[in-house]
Amino acid sequence: MYGRSWYSRFAKWASHFCGQPYVFSLAVGVILVWAVTGPLFAFSDTWQLVINTSTTIVTFLMVFLIQNTQNRDTAAMQIKLDELIRATKGAHNALLDLEEIEQDTLDGFRAKYEALATAARSQLDLGNLDTDCPEP
Repeated sequence: MYGRSWYSRFAKWASHFCGQPYVFSLAVGVILVWAVTGPLFAFSDTWQLVINTSTTIVTFLMVFLIQNTQNRDTAAMQIKLDELIRATKGAHNALLDLEEIEQDTLDGFRAKYEALATAARSQLDLGNLDTDCPEP
């Protein structure tokens, strides 16, 4: 599978598994069992510590799994967008790989496109079309 590491395969599997409705139901069930056992353990500090520690560990580990999945999905989306820009006649190839440029340069691109959007909205207000294609 294109040399994916064991961690990438595991993170993808775990993200898919944890996103299933029955896993959510299982988590709710664990909370309910914990809550119902409160009187049995006299709502002791240990009883509270079990749920606090368990949820902290699960949350800590899930942060890394979610971040891995988000990074992979974002990278794939950026590549797809770059290919659409590259393959579209008249598109500005300077917009490829914007996520890698310095913030000041990115802000300059954003200002340019915000100005185009403002001008297009003004044209709509005048009853004109807002479609446009830059000159090659």
